[in-house]
Amino acid sequence: MTTVNDVVVTGLGATTPLGGDVASTWDALLAGRSGVKPLVTDWVERFELPVRIAARLAVEPTEILPRVEARRLDRCEQVAVVAARQAWADSGLGDDGVEPERLGVVVGTGIGGAMTLLDQDDLIEASGLRKVSPLTVPMLMPNGPAAHVGLDLKARAGVHAPVSACASGAEALAWAWRMLRAGEADVVVAGGAEACITTITMAGFIQARTMSTRNDEPERASRPFDVNRDGFVLGEGAGILVLERGDFARARGARVYGTLAGIGTSSDGHHITAADPEGLGQSRAIATALRNAGVDASDVGHVNCHATSTQVGDVIEPLAVRRAIGDHPVLTAPKGNHGHLLGASGAVEAITTLLSVRDGVVPPTLNLENQDPKVQLEVVTGEPRKIDLVAAVNNSFGFGGHNVSLVFTNG
Repeated sequence: MTTVNDVVVTGLGATTPLGGDVASTWDALLAGRSGVKPLVTDWVERFELPVRIAARLAVEPTEILPRVEARRLDRCEQVAVVAARQAWADSGLGDDGVEPERLGVVVGTGIGGAMTLLDQDDLIEASGLRKVSPLTVPMLMPNGPAAHVGLDLKARAGVHAPVSACASGAEALAWAWRMLRAGEADVVVAGGAEACITTITMAGFIQARTMSTRNDEPERASRPFDVNRDGFVLGEGAGILVLERGDFARARGARVYGTLAGIGTSSDGHHITAADPEGLGQSRAIATALRNAGVDASDVGHVNCHATSTQVGDVIEPLAVRRAIGDHPVLTAPKGNHGHLLGASGAVEAITTLLSVRDGVVPPTLNLENQDPKVQLEVVTGEPRKIDLVAAVNNSFGFGGHNVSLVFTNG
């Protein structure tokens, strides 16, 4: 039974490298399919990039959005609008389900409209000032995805855009949870969006030596927790959830997927790209989320991990899980399937975690063939694992030492 202070999820939307909506993405995860493919674009050859794979969207947003609307949006804004419209329709709120003054939006991104910035810079260099679009700034600004979703829904309780690298989507959900618990809104549409598979992003990650170079085996490149992992695969997409105060959802007879029972955030204060090697900040975020949820660590049966397939990060997170929860939860890492969606990853994987709790099933971790002995927890592989879940945790961590943990429960 929900209570006034509970935050429940009533709508889901997503567009990912695995599918153009939540159902197709979830089915692909359970089936162990990969969205990673060769990156076919002229700039890969022109700049002789050593990484020639990526996880592109399964369905182009231009196949869904009207042509004129799509041209006025950066790609990261396009995917945010596509996923938000799905989630809104799924929630059943319609045009009159909530007063605009009681509707909020929080959509995070890690990079924002860098593709627009690069394209418009090319234009001014080649053809001069007059060719630059007057929509350049609205298209490149990091709050663009949140702003366009807010405008689309006519939200007036506040539109916010957390930018905390790869934790952005999860932090958006944490922000929404706080808004609802504080009574600032009855409904908040929240999540993350990212679409920046382009030269400068790829080059930066390549130079940082964080990306897989397994070009000859794209579908096997992202290997969370595997002893032979060699880096992540860059992906794109968006995940959006409709969150409501429990009393509001109950009063309108809403269908509820589950409860975002608690959130926890922390910062490492350690390094701009490397996590605290002991996972102390990560474990604090998990412990805070459990405390806010009123959930005992023994009730957590599953952790949906941030694990990106990097040498260092994949070892630190299990340390944090063991410290905050114990040795009993089973892990999974969906980035083996859809790559690393950066600012969208926390929101897309929150949907995955929620569906695991709802359906009592944990998707397998793709490409985990030889588990790193330093990962001293059980990771689901091969086939989906049927398990009755009281609660599950979703972790998201970002450059700068941003840590976010979310606790989902049934009902």
